[in-house]
Amino acid sequence: MTYLPYFIHGENRESRWLITCDHATNTVPPDLGGNLGLPEADMTRHIAYDPGAAGVTRAIADALGAPAILSNFSRLVIDPNRGEDDPTLLMRLYDGSVIPGNRNADATEKERRLNAYYRPYHEALNALASRREDTVIVAVHSFTRQLKSRPSRPWHIGILHAYDRRLSDPLIAALEAEPDLVVGRNEPYPGHLPGDAIDRHALHHGRLNTLIELRNDLIETDAAQTAWGTRLAPMLEAALAQTKE
Repeated sequence: MTYLPYFIHGENRESRWLITCDHATNTVPPDLGGNLGLPEADMTRHIAYDPGAAGVTRAIADALGAPAILSNFSRLVIDPNRGEDDPTLLMRLYDGSVIPGNRNADATEKERRLNAYYRPYHEALNALASRREDTVIVAVHSFTRQLKSRPSRPWHIGILHAYDRRLSDPLIAALEAEPDLVVGRNEPYPGHLPGDAIDRHALHHGRLNTLIELRNDLIETDAAQTAWGTRLAPMLEAALAQTKE
């Protein structure tokens, strides 16, 4: 089977929604030997991908009748949610784990990985986003409840945004009205990183957008991922109906 650095789910759907998952898998491509020298326990951690995010992405896309694009390479190979000049694009140490396969990755190897994995993913994302003038991008990520040596994170869900809050504000309001949720605005991460996927494909084009961060212990099973996807989809639709474009 031919390796591709991304998956497209529901490619022929004509919805204005586009759901993305930058950290969908912990796959190490075959030309890197199938591993980065890390034990399996590390490759199943959040340092390698966003556990549960892929299932939620597909569930939201199905509920909205929308296409979705998901990466097919670990963020440790090269991070598609970073700008090409970002110093964390190719990590050698992450949350206490040394990445042996990246230790000797020089500028030539970085460029090879950009060409082999990162750029094809972004080209495919751009092609999907460009099919309509009114595309709305929803990026789905997950976060771990606690990083090493740091306080536990209380949020169930975080909504991240930069200066374009048109979709995020009504979505946050809807989530905050849910009695069982602790909601973070630009938590557990800042909402704008120059050159990240939302910056590149939404902000630079004036497209409505939001980024959803779900705590990964809440989306460990297929059933939980489907439940969150079907819960979030109508909230996204309602938030879109409140936007002024």
